[in-house]
Amino acid sequence: MDQPRPVPAPNPRTEPYWAACGRGELALQRCAGCARYVHFPEPACPYCGGTDLPYETVGGRGTVHTFSVVHRSFLPGFEPPYVVAWIDLPEGARVFGDVTGCPPETVRIGMAVEVCFDDLEDFGPIPHWRPAS
Repeated sequence: MDQPRPVPAPNPRTEPYWAACGRGELALQRCAGCARYVHFPEPACPYCGGTDLPYETVGGRGTVHTFSVVHRSFLPGFEPPYVVAWIDLPEGARVFGDVTGCPPETVRIGMAVEVCFDDLEDFGPIPHWRPAS
């Protein structure tokens, strides 16, 4: 029997991210000091050390910067093969996620992708990346 995928555990730092996902939006921390985006959520900006990191909605389109095709299961709910990737956004951010909606062997560096949200049972919408339409 397949085990369910682990459910995220939002905390005060990540709650705005998950709330945006619930609205079908992708939101990232953006440092008020240096204006750089921060992903994954952090208590301080890794670029300038600033601690004022409000969330800002981004467009949700990007290109694959690099990726890996995973061929073995490390966590329940992730059926191999699957693709994990760093995605470059035009806003200047780089985000991490899985690429779905296409065979793993078709994913390429530079491939145009867009965010999509699927409901995770007992949680709600979580982001994935798919080939851009």
